[in-house]
Amino acid sequence: MLTVQAERHGARPLLTIGAKTWTVADAADAAARRAGTLVAAGIGAGDRVAMLLGNRFELLELVLACGWIGAIAVPINTAAMGPQIGYFLENSGARVLVIEAELLPRLAQVDTGHLPLEKIWVVGAGAGDAAPAQDPQPAPATTAPLPPLGAAVPAALVKPGDALAILYTSGTTGPSKGVMCPHTQYYWWGANSIGLLEITADDVLATTLPLFHINALSSFAQALLAGSRMVLYERFSASAFWPATCESGATVLYLLGAMVPILLARPPCAEERGHRVRIVLGPGVPAEMITAFQARSGIPILEGYASTETNFIIGSKIAQQKAGTIGRIQPGYQARVVDADDFEVEPGVAGELLLRADEPYAFANGYFGMPEKTVEAWRNLWFHTGDRVVRDADGHFRFLDRLKDAIRRRGENISSFEVEQVLLSHPEIEMVAVFPVRSELAEDEVMAAIVMKPGCRLDPLDLMKFCEQRMPYYSIPRFLDFVTELPRTENGKVQKFRLRERGRGERTWDREAVGYVLKRG
Repeated sequence: MLTVQAERHGARPLLTIGAKTWTVADAADAAARRAGTLVAAGIGAGDRVAMLLGNRFELLELVLACGWIGAIAVPINTAAMGPQIGYFLENSGARVLVIEAELLPRLAQVDTGHLPLEKIWVVGAGAGDAAPAQDPQPAPATTAPLPPLGAAVPAALVKPGDALAILYTSGTTGPSKGVMCPHTQYYWWGANSIGLLEITADDVLATTLPLFHINALSSFAQALLAGSRMVLYERFSASAFWPATCESGATVLYLLGAMVPILLARPPCAEERGHRVRIVLGPGVPAEMITAFQARSGIPILEGYASTETNFIIGSKIAQQKAGTIGRIQPGYQARVVDADDFEVEPGVAGELLLRADEPYAFANGYFGMPEKTVEAWRNLWFHTGDRVVRDADGHFRFLDRLKDAIRRRGENISSFEVEQVLLSHPEIEMVAVFPVRSELAEDEVMAAIVMKPGCRLDPLDLMKFCEQRMPYYSIPRFLDFVTELPRTENGKVQKFRLRERGRGERTWDREAVGYVLKRG
């Protein structure tokens, strides 16, 4: 991808971060020269190189360099703390860690004595002085500034199924799993996204999402394949979002579901209409917020389905998008909706989404160092997404919730997603997460953590009356927590497992404790 596109579009701008821009030729050169740095350090095919870096050129240099020589990149979430960093390094068996200087003190909590880590390279301000602050025991790895780009080395003969990266998913019930992503998967991420978003060489792709996740990495693949330009920002800022969008000349934006309500909560500004954006990829945005966002900004939001283990394979072009759905399965892929025993259910019946690819290595190869988890997820030769969906008779899919977020109460299956949609339709509620908690009867009760819009207050009894008109009585939350924010991962995903673990507290409102009796009709 790098060498062919460098021959075709060598002088075209490819990536801008801050004041610096790579051309396509620059990207290929940086990959070959950073690969030279790795080779000089003894890194070869199959070796893992971990990186704890924000959205900066060095991270992408390292990912591309690993691919250039057949090594494996291990980007780590910059929100990870000591024990989690230690787990990622141990699980991946990384020989090199490249880390930002300001994050280096986190290694003080990492037990490095038994790790295969040999080198710690530091980037950023103060890299020359950097050393772990309080290492609990002598580290076998040497700490030094990231070496300069080395002499370019030839690209290795990498096979389509060889792993390019290990991306760690945000675990919910156990340790995070390292998803082994092959080179071919990244090609199809780019190609599939280009098709659904209808990207051309004239587009400017802008994102604030982190490079240590699949979304931003796939955006780079899209820009590379389409000959378009990508603008990458350090992080998401609601106040700076629209001015930066206008300044960049972006035509395609990438948002996550949580970002849209945050943007809508801000006062309207002139830049919301002063942009060149023609489309937003925004999976997981509630339907009413899609409408509100388009009304304010004039930009349609494309829904869709993708995951780190699979690809961007369910969706529809914006002109064919059906409201309330995530789209259709794309050519080259197969989807089934099944019951608990993997038998396919009829259209209109909820079940787990199973996926399969026709092209070799279009999906991940499994979980690194976790063969039993790989077999479990890919049992019966289909990838089990853990997502509960409904397939309509016309082939469109509707996402309901994660299977582990489904709630069973009084013999009824309750979709947390559907309860959330009702609560979000209340004009004073900004964000909400619905999850199960155990009751005195050893069954699930429905609990909601609610973030109010600025300056708003809501009487729980009034909310009960609101819900009674909009959902079955058995779905109405018994417990309410009014909170200032919801726990999230770095890429904006609500961490419901943290809410479940926290459960009820002293400030939790309990419908039954105040004697409120729900109406049932």
